[in-house]
Amino acid sequence: MVQLRGDARIQVLAIARAVAAGQPLTADDLKAVRVVPDPSVPLVKAVEVDQVIGRSPAVPLAPGTLLAESQLGPASWPGAGQAVVAAVFKPGAVPAGLAPGSHALVVTVAKSDVTGTSDATSTPQPVAATVVDITEGTDGTGTTIVSLLLARADATKLAGAGTDLSLVLVAS
Repeated sequence: MVQLRGDARIQVLAIARAVAAGQPLTADDLKAVRVVPDPSVPLVKAVEVDQVIGRSPAVPLAPGTLLAESQLGPASWPGAGQAVVAAVFKPGAVPAGLAPGSHALVVTVAKSDVTGTSDATSTPQPVAATVVDITEGTDGTGTTIVSLLLARADATKLAGAGTDLSLVLVAS
């Protein structure tokens, strides 16, 4: 029987709550966690917290993400050919379980005429997107504002759609 003594874990910084690219980090955004390090992953040690506070991530950081030095610097997000668009969804148009990082299809809702028939021939194809952020609307109507990362061309089409939208949660 082999018995190991000691603890190979070290304290590193992790993200405590979602942080947008370019948003300066605060002490509330960070937490110390103990992990067994892998030399191929250069994590920021917890003792370096004072050097990290005030710096900005280059990309959005999700809660629970271990912080690496390569994630810090000038915002480089969204990437080339991509854009982030905020879309407003009426009650019932956002599926349960949708969260930042979810993959979704944005579907335009076909307009119905007075007879109840819809014009499906003019309905654009669904657009693939990744959810960046979800915020409840403040207008008291139950709307939800979802920030979506998608191809730049799709973002401009979606922003100018002028129609109701719905989200479909899909497997990644």
